[in-house]
Amino acid sequence: MKTTLLSRTPRWLPLLILLLALGAALRLVNLNAPPLDFHSTRQLRNFLVARSIYYNLLPNANPQQHALAQSFYRAVGQYEPPITETIVATTYLFTGGESFAIPRIYGTIFWLLAGIALFDLCRRMASPIAGLVSLAYFLVLPFAVQASRSFQPDPLMTSSFVIGIYFLYRWMASLTPSPLQKLEERTDVRNSWKWAILAALFLGFATLVKVVIAFFVGAAAIAAVFATFGMRFWKSKQVWAMAALMIAPAFGYYVLGHPGRSTEYFFLWTIDLLKLITSIHFYAEWLGFIGGLFGLTILFLSLVGTLLAPPRFRWVMISLWIGYLLYGLTLPFQMYTHTYYHIQLTPVVALGLAPVAEAVAAKASGLTRFWKAALIGVVIVIIGYQSWAARSNLIANDYSGQPVFWKKLGDVIPANANVIGLTQDYGYDLMYWGWRKVNLWPYSTDLASVKKPDRNLAAEFSSITAGNDYFLVTTPSQLEKQPDLKIILNGYAIASQGDGYTLYDLHRPK
Repeated sequence: MKTTLLSRTPRWLPLLILLLALGAALRLVNLNAPPLDFHSTRQLRNFLVARSIYYNLLPNANPQQHALAQSFYRAVGQYEPPITETIVATTYLFTGGESFAIPRIYGTIFWLLAGIALFDLCRRMASPIAGLVSLAYFLVLPFAVQASRSFQPDPLMTSSFVIGIYFLYRWMASLTPSPLQKLEERTDVRNSWKWAILAALFLGFATLVKVVIAFFVGAAAIAAVFATFGMRFWKSKQVWAMAALMIAPAFGYYVLGHPGRSTEYFFLWTIDLLKLITSIHFYAEWLGFIGGLFGLTILFLSLVGTLLAPPRFRWVMISLWIGYLLYGLTLPFQMYTHTYYHIQLTPVVALGLAPVAEAVAAKASGLTRFWKAALIGVVIVIIGYQSWAARSNLIANDYSGQPVFWKKLGDVIPANANVIGLTQDYGYDLMYWGWRKVNLWPYSTDLASVKKPDRNLAAEFSSITAGNDYFLVTTPSQLEKQPDLKIILNGYAIASQGDGYTLYDLHRPK
């Protein structure tokens, strides 16, 4: 009897393709909408960096716009290498110019590639059914849908991290075969160097893209090495080669190449805020925050699943949670204020769900067809609801009027004027659409109250505004939080006013 292609196709393959298609479709909703739906400050910052790179690459670029683009690039924070921005800017050259769609398409591709690696890891660790359940969570979780399509380094970082963990598992499996190991995995013993190098390259690249993933990468690598070699790890050439490949890229960029920026970030977000971790309130806020992103029940199930994981990989999964805890203690303020700082936890939670799904599948195998169908129906309803929720988040708000507003405001502000103001997104909206730079008057925020609780900004008005011609207000709510500043500004003439903004002339007291 001839073996047909259809008979050789795994039964799970159509479901895998269907889930990947669903994940892609969700992320391509509102593809060309302004990037204001998810952490607009971070996304606009990347668009400004990509624009500056694009204008450097663009032949015959407008000299004035080119100069402005470069000045904006210097004005935004530079903490990671502009890898995603360079990819996007280069693509601009071949697609006819700047586009909000391009980084979203790239983010979608990165996330789907990570999803394939996640599925195959869970399939090998547990079963195809468990892999499909973990993949479904990874692809349709509303938070993951928004975060993975946003223009920032995190989607590429997370994707590289997941693929690296997949190769790390393959490396461990090739060196520690078990009696129950599949035949194709046993032949990997001869290819352990291949898996070692691939794991190190992807994990090292993930750390280069954004160094905060180092907590996860370092913890997983250490656990994998000890689980494989024990205390004799130092005799393995592969271990030392992997360590070099993982550490060298990030060490070269963050420590040797940009030591000042790395030190500044460390003191700004870690040393100055470590006092937060001494409060029980911090841990309650943290747990409640990630519970809203991932679901507290799902988080606890994932932790249970981590303890049920196969012995070979259990300590690696435990180490990922330890890495997340150390990460949170190092950057405490972001743990309950910045959702995208948790994007790399998504695959960790999904991995932990695989053993739980496998246990449920084993129990369900003894059910009658009716109850199996009922269970499948429940799973479909859950996936459908999460998909609907994810799509609803993406279409909930209409930001189409924002580019027009900021462009008009840019036209109002004289080209050579120095402007300071209370404005959203660090002034990046005005830079991107209005081509005008604004110096920032400090916000009244929780972060400011933690760092400098006794600071009186109004008393420093003259020194802070020195050298500026105008004071711009586009966030009236912030002005209301600083009543002393409001009184001072009322003493100056209004140069221009419109729906959503007020421009005070600092050279014309009333």
